[in-house]
Amino acid sequence: MGETKTDRDEEFQAFIVGAWPRLLRTAYLLAGEQYAAEDLVQSAAEKACAAWTKVRRAGDPHSYVRRILVNEHARRWRRRAPELLVDAVPDAAGPEDGYARSDQRGALMAALATLPARQREAVVLRHWEDLSDSQAAVAMGCSVGAVRSHAAKGIAKLREAAALKELKDMTPIGGAV
Repeated sequence: MGETKTDRDEEFQAFIVGAWPRLLRTAYLLAGEQYAAEDLVQSAAEKACAAWTKVRRAGDPHSYVRRILVNEHARRWRRRAPELLVDAVPDAAGPEDGYARSDQRGALMAALATLPARQREAVVLRHWEDLSDSQAAVAMGCSVGAVRSHAAKGIAKLREAAALKELKDMTPIGGAV
């Protein structure tokens, strides 16, 4: 028996409700502002809904929609000058996000705001989303070598950020930042 439009709509709705907090966190880390993150996720959701049958057939809908999200961010970034990022991660990211509860998030977000867009994308996908180099390359639409290069340069810049150096200097012996 064939699948109805209602079944597809319900399946998409269940997926997007479950994936929304994680997608919003990723979008926020890429865009740096709550309203821009919400716009990015909404645009990605619209595109995924329009192509849900194709997205579902891809096997991993979350990866597919994350790729749409990263592509949408790249398109928007190319169209206008980069904006200054804010220094707070929204608490709506979910209980699994220990980073959102940490005291150092403001300093880390400020340092992340100094990175160029591609370096920020690579750092966010590799270290916040915990994707492999090849998964991040697929999401960014570039080679594995480019992901490694962007991530390494981004991490090097983060290590040199004054606010993060101050945090490291204030960390008790045996502590980690």
